[in-house]
Amino acid sequence: MITLFSSIPTATLHRAQQTLKWIIYSLLIINWGFYIYEDWSRAIHTLHENSTILAWAGAFATSIDESAWFILLLMFELETYLIEDHDWTTWTAKIIHGVRAVCFIFLLHTVYAFTVTGIEYQPTIAVENATSLCDLVGDDVAYVYNLEYTAVTEENCGNLSDATQFYKVGVDPVVATLSGLTLERHLAWADIVEVVIWFLIFLLIELVIRLQSRGITDNYFIHWVGRYKIFFYSVLAGLAVYWASLSHWLYAWDTFLWIGGFAAIEVNINEWRDELIEEQRGPATTGDNT
Repeated sequence: MITLFSSIPTATLHRAQQTLKWIIYSLLIINWGFYIYEDWSRAIHTLHENSTILAWAGAFATSIDESAWFILLLMFELETYLIEDHDWTTWTAKIIHGVRAVCFIFLLHTVYAFTVTGIEYQPTIAVENATSLCDLVGDDVAYVYNLEYTAVTEENCGNLSDATQFYKVGVDPVVATLSGLTLERHLAWADIVEVVIWFLIFLLIELVIRLQSRGITDNYFIHWVGRYKIFFYSVLAGLAVYWASLSHWLYAWDTFLWIGGFAAIEVNINEWRDELIEEQRGPATTGDNT
């Protein structure tokens, strides 16, 4: 395999890499649209006229998170590939780092929102005076199983579930069976693990970029970061498989796309590091041509 790729001109490989990178970025934008639609579809079951701003932000946490990551990806792309060294100024650095700092705050909000949701799902509170979903018709509640929300009506109440006991899901007007509540808890904590890992990956990439911008290309920390990022990406791939096992194909696909997107940033960083090393070595020493 190495021999095969080594026979391909560098320029051709570079073009192929750039084409693949922008295809991945384009697919991520399409996925972002799906997430906005999905958040809105759930929000109509969990939000009401008295919902607070924090409640609205929590309901659209995934859309906000995706938006922040898109901007971060663009900032990383600018710093590690698109902006040449001779165009890099103090003000350029301040703007890019400032935008990343704002995205950092939004990502912290996502960690907070997902954690709050995970905590709210922990109590096991039975719905009183209800031995069938049909007993809840008129209460303006939704039934959820595996993240699929359905408003309970006279037409569907007998078909959604044949359980005789239901439980509240968090603080929203949503109910589930015990197995459904347990699954919602597992999915909520999977969300928390995923967003925390991405947050850590962001911090590690940020630190490596800061080091390389100061001409540091090889030290113990950079090698340590490389090993841990491989571990984190492996965990994310495992979560993608988990989403797929529950038929959440969009989540699985999106996770693999984001891994691909950040792999492109990693390639940019490695190429930048190689350029810095070459510059530090200086012109190659040549023999006497006289």
